[in-house]
Amino acid sequence: MHPMIQQRRDVLGVLMIRSAAARGEFTRLVNLVMPGKSVRFQVRTVRKAYHIVDLVTGKTKAFRWTYAAAVDMAKQFEAQAARLPGGAQ
Repeated sequence: MHPMIQQRRDVLGVLMIRSAAARGEFTRLVNLVMPGKSVRFQVRTVRKAYHIVDLVTGKTKAFRWTYAAAVDMAKQFEAQAARLPGGAQ
């Protein structure tokens, strides 16, 4: 990897850590609870279909023609990922 790209990745990694620490501190100051883990599968509208996208890989896992069916499928994928060893990422 080019040294400038590696340096940029390192800086962004540090900024992400500081950002997470700042969000935690702000939520503690106003007596809020930090949100739990984020979702792994997201429903996106693509033309006339709804794609269920794996946010870890960025790939479309499935698609459905109705929004309700797509959300149900995404929930099934989330439950399946949570049962796998290591859980959802």
